[in-house]
Amino acid sequence: QVQLVESGGGLVQPGGSLRLSCAASGRTFSSCAMGWFRQAPGKEREFVATIMWSAGNTYYADSVKGRFTISRDKARNTVYLQMNSPRPEDTAVFYCVASCSGYYTSQPTPSEYKYWGQGTQVTVSS
Repeated sequence: QVQLVESGGGLVQPGGSLRLSCAASGRTFSSCAMGWFRQAPGKEREFVATIMWSAGNTYYADSVKGRFTISRDKARNTVYLQMNSPRPEDTAVFYCVASCSGYYTSQPTPSEYKYWGQGTQVTVSS
């Protein structure tokens, strides 16, 4: 049973920084892709970033490129999302996701990810 548990959400000021963590368990993730989606009130879930667990290749949505960084710690089975210079429009529930299907795209849709965490709220406001 794959489990993804997010932490690190909260209130952050515009221009500040915040790091989200996602602890993964339940299987080996060497052949998987892991990442982050988000959903703002009244909007659909949208892709934020993804990382190939084994090779470390990373992909980002244009809206966060240059500001957010995804990384993983293999020893801790943990994925991180470093959010620098967040904006009010980044306010959303952030979800950690994982897919071990063997088919991965650089700009995935939510349906491509089988495993989802419970989500963590990020609010960007002064």
